[in-house]
Amino acid sequence: MSGRPAVDGTMILIGMYDSPFTRRVAIALALLGYEFEHRAWSVGADFDRIRQYSPLGRVPVLVLADGQVLTESAAILDWLEHEPGGAMLMPAGGAERREAMRLVGLASGAADRCVASVLERIFHPAEHRSAALLERNRVQVEGALAALDDACAARGDRWLASGAMTLADITVACYANYAAQSLPLDLSPWPALEAHVARCEALDVFRAHYAPFFTPQPKGTKESIA
Repeated sequence: MSGRPAVDGTMILIGMYDSPFTRRVAIALALLGYEFEHRAWSVGADFDRIRQYSPLGRVPVLVLADGQVLTESAAILDWLEHEPGGAMLMPAGGAERREAMRLVGLASGAADRCVASVLERIFHPAEHRSAALLERNRVQVEGALAALDDACAARGDRWLASGAMTLADITVACYANYAAQSLPLDLSPWPALEAHVARCEALDVFRAHYAPFFTPQPKGTKESIA
């Protein structure tokens, strides 16, 4: 899909940094040296504006310099990794790449279940929320976090998949932080994972691309949704 041209040939990243999906794209862009304009639009209040670029109304959305639009963080990151002359965000192959993909899959699954819980709270009043669904989501999230904790413990103070920070490290940190804030939950039962998150969050590139979680409010609602 083509959208509106980027400003002055600079890419545009649409989405708030409390979205872990938008945030990991922003961190990857920064680490790879790409300049971009950030538009902190909410999927709640700015749904219609986002849909001018992406019919899904989801974030992240990356508008390239020529106006072409990419959506979904995995697709955006795949494009970044395969740009001519671009640096690799993931191990090239073998056991390291398999491990990185395994960790990204676990973290992504947990983040997906967190989003489902957030949407349940947003669109259903308390008396109509599915306690069974919310509990199932939490069990899935905690299972993924336990597996990620095991992986972090096995690596100690090393990066998760290779000798350098990869997309696996970025994704695990961003998504675990999101789980802690959005459900919410305490990461202390998973100390190795908690330490990995803290290590990443202390980095300048993580701090520069951060916003605390807040529950989005759909357009047209008159009351804050908890």
